[in-house]
Amino acid sequence: MNILSDYPSDSPEHLLHRLYAEQCQFLHISPQAMQQIAVEYHLPVSQVASVVAFYSFFHTKPCGRYHILFSNCTSCGYLTPEHNLMQMLCEQLQVIPGKTRQDGAVSIGETSCIGMCDQGPSLLINGIPLPRLNPERINQIAHHIASEVPVSEWPQNWFAISDNLYQRSLLLTEQLMPGSAVQMALMQGTEATLRKILQSGLRGRGGAGFNTAQKWQSCRTAPGNTRYVVCNADEGEPGTFKDRFLLQRYADALFEGMTICAAVIGASKGILYLRGEYRYMYPHLVEVLERRRKLNLLGQRILGQTAFQFDIDIVVGAGAYICGEESALIESLEGKPGIPRIRPPFPVTHGYLGQPTVVNNVETFIAAAWIALKGNSWFKSVGTKQSSGTKILSISGDCEFPGIYEYPFGTRIQHILEDCHAQNVQAVQMGGPSGKLINARDFDRVISFEDISTGGSMLIFGARHNLLAIHRNFAHFFAHESCGFCTPCRVGTQLLKKQLDNIANGRSTIRDIEEIKQLSSLIQHNSHCGLGHTAANHIIDGLQLFPQVFEQNLQQDFTAQFDLDQALANAEHIAPGDNAAIHLD
Repeated sequence: MNILSDYPSDSPEHLLHRLYAEQCQFLHISPQAMQQIAVEYHLPVSQVASVVAFYSFFHTKPCGRYHILFSNCTSCGYLTPEHNLMQMLCEQLQVIPGKTRQDGAVSIGETSCIGMCDQGPSLLINGIPLPRLNPERINQIAHHIASEVPVSEWPQNWFAISDNLYQRSLLLTEQLMPGSAVQMALMQGTEATLRKILQSGLRGRGGAGFNTAQKWQSCRTAPGNTRYVVCNADEGEPGTFKDRFLLQRYADALFEGMTICAAVIGASKGILYLRGEYRYMYPHLVEVLERRRKLNLLGQRILGQTAFQFDIDIVVGAGAYICGEESALIESLEGKPGIPRIRPPFPVTHGYLGQPTVVNNVETFIAAAWIALKGNSWFKSVGTKQSSGTKILSISGDCEFPGIYEYPFGTRIQHILEDCHAQNVQAVQMGGPSGKLINARDFDRVISFEDISTGGSMLIFGARHNLLAIHRNFAHFFAHESCGFCTPCRVGTQLLKKQLDNIANGRSTIRDIEEIKQLSSLIQHNSHCGLGHTAANHIIDGLQLFPQVFEQNLQQDFTAQFDLDQALANAEHIAPGDNAAIHLD
């Protein structure tokens, strides 16, 4: 499939697609290519170069024809209690992690969570997910690569992704018939539809919980000639994979919700921003959009309404957790690095291309479609007073049945743990690393905006799990994913990573704990955007709930661990020969 055929180069949001196509052809993006693309898009070369440098899936040096990225998430990661699967494959293929093999055939590295947390250890090979890894599968992968078998000819069952849907409620019980919700919204009128969504109490399902109808109303009445509907499908929070499931099985309901939003706010264009790790879903989503166009549910004169025209494009990201933040996502759509904007103004008044824009996530649009069809009373029939409806959860970690669960707001966490058969649980990370860490004392609390809020994930850690290793993993994640815009986050996350590494290696004292607390507070209160504000949450919670996890490796007094002989050996390696300057008398 020629990914460029549907995306003209005069539209800046599709720069990511052009860069991806270049990399697919040449396995990297050269300085000469950046210059050519800059000319095509009428952009400064510096802007194109900054985009290439910003996104982790773009490379300026050739990667392998077999390009493998192991997920390093705590749930779907390559480090199992028995094996280091990435190391096994590197040894068999004689590859140094992070470097392309000399013959250019293969490169192996790691990446942040790829949304396969319920599928076992997983990797991406040339952008395609391969779940349920084990030593036997690693041996088979190594054999196929050594034999130069094209990935398209590998056994298809290797790539099969299970639904693992265990609990249904309002949104997942049945499939929405294409066009039914849009037809109901048009028949009742946009004012009545907006009022219905307002009365339902629907709040954004991405974690912040802003009132959906109020957001739509603010965009609807904002000054401007053009309005946009944007779906944020960039779920990058480790432990979260519900959007992967929804995009695969409920895409029609998503596009229905976006179309209803367009009718309400007066938009003629929508954009689905799909995270780079989910690029393999692109053909499926394009197929759904094409089918909806044939049914007259997208395009001109939707369902015979002369004044209603609306269509949806898909833009695929390139590996940047920060683009889950709505203003960073908009910057990415505009062909720039995904650096969050200073707010206000907010996207509802100054969003994509400076125009009023609604940004909601996948689950929110699906809920809006069902509310338009079945009514606000139906939606409010479950939940709590302040949190109506249901929440779809990605559950993974130490439980027998990891997967997708939909519960009414107000459901006890203990009830959820029992449903997924989690036993001897010492801790649960709600909402991913940026969310809230809880212990057994909190298991009687409920999921809701007024109690324990979650963007959609539960990471479960049993009694045998090393919580310090979990905190190190989270700290490394935030240090890697910081956009680098502000000093508190850019420097602070690196310092936290180093501090936790030192604790794990037995090179810290009780005084370092106090420094970690101060540093965490500084990052939390002085960072530019939500990533920095929440990057230290897991540490702050961990120090409060599980202080022994951090303290058990501390030294009473610090002893510098410095190997003089090794340092001199390194110096001699750098400056070989009889150089008196590198010797001590």
